[in-house]
Amino acid sequence: MQSISSAFIFCCRAVKLQLHKALEDGVGGVPRAMVASRRPPTIQDVARHASVSTATVSRALSSPERVSVRTRERIDQAIAATGYTLNQAAQSLRRQRAKTIVIALPNVGNPFYSTILDAVVMEAGEHGYGVLVANRQPDDPIEWLRDYFFSSRADGLVLFDATLDAPALQSQLAAHGDVPFVVVADEVVEPFLNLVTSDNYDASRRAVQHLVALGHTKIGHLSGPQIGHYRNERTAGFIDAMKANDLKLCDDWLMRGNHVASSGFAAAENFLRMTNRPSALFCANDEMALGFISRVHQAGLTCPQDVSLVGFDDISMAEFLSPPLTTMRQKRNELGRLSTEALISLIEGRRKPQPPFRATLRCELVVRGSTAPPCS
Repeated sequence: MQSISSAFIFCCRAVKLQLHKALEDGVGGVPRAMVASRRPPTIQDVARHASVSTATVSRALSSPERVSVRTRERIDQAIAATGYTLNQAAQSLRRQRAKTIVIALPNVGNPFYSTILDAVVMEAGEHGYGVLVANRQPDDPIEWLRDYFFSSRADGLVLFDATLDAPALQSQLAAHGDVPFVVVADEVVEPFLNLVTSDNYDASRRAVQHLVALGHTKIGHLSGPQIGHYRNERTAGFIDAMKANDLKLCDDWLMRGNHVASSGFAAAENFLRMTNRPSALFCANDEMALGFISRVHQAGLTCPQDVSLVGFDDISMAEFLSPPLTTMRQKRNELGRLSTEALISLIEGRRKPQPPFRATLRCELVVRGSTAPPCS
């Protein structure tokens, strides 16, 4: 009896192993996940079959000219092998709302976003929506957002990360039920995207004009990073204001940072090495201005006697610097409120997707102790 039981157990185990291997290998070339669940093929199945990312598949479907011929051929073969079609049922499924939105930030620790996040949570709450906060991940910048929507955990997105390929993200979300999203960015993104922004170009012109009115003619600029192919609105405003006032643009005085204090500190190192220094500097954000003024003070120079400084944003610590920072104040509460209200209107069908939503908020010049007439 024992030998019969042992043989029976051995056979069961053998059958189990064979079934497991069949699922691992797939049946008839069909991916394992599809054999196991018999669900309709998805864009993820196509991506796995073609050995590319889902973003690449989405790009090939929506903008094939942006994908190499060889990659398109692999994706076409994967589509044929999996039987994938755009799932129209996903649009119906999207109508069952999760009553939740995602706010995606490039750096959740940046103090600039604190007021904005408060405004988003408040506005969403008034409409009965919860908020999920997604911080930038180091992997595929599209993948880290995808699962929020494909798992029906969220109904829409407010995107504050201008480094993402927003058109590619839109294509991917459109292929899975037209998930709406609103971009909040310094640069003017593609005209077919919903956008809330500040008047960055005009604000920068007015920042320079403030320094010119004080008598400065030698003015430098510490810019933020270049984002893709978009024009840097703050740098463009600075350059045009200098030209309008017939002031020289010195290459050494045009420095690039990355919106963090350490890049302002590094720019001050360059400033201190200059034999011909500007008498004033316009910084593309307050954090860089903070780093700049810290290094200048370490070197024994004073602000504004040795250099006047204008920032941008008016973060909470700007007025508590020594000296308090002159800056262009963004209406961060309105940026958060308007973008959230627009998104929820799109989710609920109260706003049509075309034409895209656009809002531009005027910045306010806040004059404090970091700017003064140049010392002769």
